[in-house]
Amino acid sequence: MRLYSIGDRVSQLQYGAGTVTAANDIHTTIDFDDHGCRTFSTPLVKLERSTTLAPVRAKATRRKAAPRRVATA
Repeated sequence: MRLYSIGDRVSQLQYGAGTVTAANDIHTTIDFDDHGCRTFSTPLVKLERSTTLAPVRAKATRRKAAPRRVATA
């Protein structure tokens, strides 16, 4: 069983390339480029090192709140 470090680029047969976001003896969580986050059982998952670079993701922006209306009597 090989433990990967956070930030390692890996490839999995079904989901493709991704970045390890968490890893311990029980679970490995990978953020895949095309499929989002997935959690695997560490002893069972088959991973290979990947030389691909992580894609640049747009930073999420928050919507501004609508201006409050003043109640008129």
